[in-house]
Amino acid sequence: MYNWRSCACGTSLARHEPGTRGWACGAPGPVLPSAVVTLPDSPFLSPPPRVHVVAAFERPYEHAVAAARTCYSPRGIVTADQVSGVGLSDERAAQRAEQRDRIAISTFKAGHHTTLQHGHVQFGVEHVSRQVVWSLLHAHPFYNSEQVSQRYVEVSEGHATVPRLAGAAGAIYAACIERQMAEYRELIRLLEPVAAAQYFGVFPARGRHADKWAPQVHKKAQEIARYVLPVATHTYMVHTVSVLTLLRYRRMCGAPDTATEARAVVDAMCEALFELDPLLRRMDVEPVDGAAMAGPAWLRAHPQGDSTARTLRAAFDASLGGRLSLLVDRFGSNETRVADAVREVLGVGPAALPDAEAVALALDPARNPLLGEPLNTTTLDPLGRCLHAAHYAFRKRLSHAADSQDQRHRMTPAARPSLHAYLSDEPDYYVPRLVVAAGGAAHDVYCVSMERTWQAIAALRGLGVADEWCGYLLPNAVHVRYTETADLAALRHKLAMRLCFNAQEEIWQASVDETAQIAAVEPTIGLLLLPPCGVRHRAGLRPYCPEGDRYCGVPVWTQPMANWARVL
Repeated sequence: MYNWRSCACGTSLARHEPGTRGWACGAPGPVLPSAVVTLPDSPFLSPPPRVHVVAAFERPYEHAVAAARTCYSPRGIVTADQVSGVGLSDERAAQRAEQRDRIAISTFKAGHHTTLQHGHVQFGVEHVSRQVVWSLLHAHPFYNSEQVSQRYVEVSEGHATVPRLAGAAGAIYAACIERQMAEYRELIRLLEPVAAAQYFGVFPARGRHADKWAPQVHKKAQEIARYVLPVATHTYMVHTVSVLTLLRYRRMCGAPDTATEARAVVDAMCEALFELDPLLRRMDVEPVDGAAMAGPAWLRAHPQGDSTARTLRAAFDASLGGRLSLLVDRFGSNETRVADAVREVLGVGPAALPDAEAVALALDPARNPLLGEPLNTTTLDPLGRCLHAAHYAFRKRLSHAADSQDQRHRMTPAARPSLHAYLSDEPDYYVPRLVVAAGGAAHDVYCVSMERTWQAIAALRGLGVADEWCGYLLPNAVHVRYTETADLAALRHKLAMRLCFNAQEEIWQASVDETAQIAAVEPTIGLLLLPPCGVRHRAGLRPYCPEGDRYCGVPVWTQPMANWARVL
């Protein structure tokens, strides 16, 4: 890696700071590129996306070829130096380079792409909207990100993507963003008293030192107030992907629902990659022809109106029966499938190991103590892998804010819609529990904010502004609807995180919905789907709550799910 390596002088683990020359010990080192997106006739009035390389795998092109050659090498592992001909005569080095490029291009065109997953790049990404993160950077499983949290970090004014719109359209857009930011701050103020009452109701002893705990109360209020912020709100993050994923980003930039901002971010990432290793330009790909894609082609032939979308949303919501997540499908023999898998691993029959005991060996922390550990080793535990045998499908409705967290569970995938489908004239949003509990002015500010936001969107559409730009004004509260699937291994881990009372409230409620429905039809499995404190309690690990000073204040592990209730 460029960021950590042994220097020629013998100093190990010398750190190279992004954008500077030299290693910490003073030895010369590479310059990691930083790219501010520059576009002719820039569509942004706001600061453009900024991308810089934090750390990168050295010589990913030649390492990919070395990995490919190793597959067929009778003499052991092939190195990048061997691939490039280091130490050979000019003639022999040229022959090696020709062989290198031939292997690289032929394996790439043949679809043998695992070699490109060895090379990774960690980017620092700034001045990008939450919408671009949701719709592109986090919309697939092959990445890792750490993003600033709107739950715990207050959003400052002026941090949002603003397109260059002319005349009245520009004024309407700017006024909407400014109003949403002002309402966010006003809601924090209005929600703090009820948040304090709820917080000190759970922690009465802390109420005697309210000033000390005021920052915690403030964070609870700002977590809920963020629902009125637009998905245009800027974020910053570190984002790590392989060379292969970057090329896939580049290819899919031609899709019609890929935002201009997203294309700019991908262009900056790819240019930074090619600056690090110019040889990779030989593998650059052209963006897909969006007009030829199946979905857009079908929609052109079968145009749909707002009334159709409204009808579909109403039918979807009615099917949920008041839940946030509805179990719509599963393997009817899930418990037997898991039990059979356990018996196959252990090499025994049903007479020796009945279904209920077999399931417990894989799923009960009291029998399988690995489940109580913070490091999720399910995919490496032979009995843990038995949980892949059970599968579920859930129909879900979450806000954009909640879904942005839900999609981070990469092993519970869903086909999420384009937000353009939500640009109706009818407001469509989630109201948080704390806003309902607060009532009065806070509830009024929240609901009026939603009404005004949809009015602004309608006004922009009436002026002919492209849906791409109108969609940026949608609030974090806008509903997103989809069907999500999961095997039991992935679902168990997700529920062990999201049944925690500290989890985002919608994901928590959806997780409660899912657990209760599974328990009703598969009690052997369902009763072992537990929050983190419940898992540790059954595993005999203390303290039962793993959150330390973030303890929610409720001994959830002592209570049946039917008694669970929360507002904060």
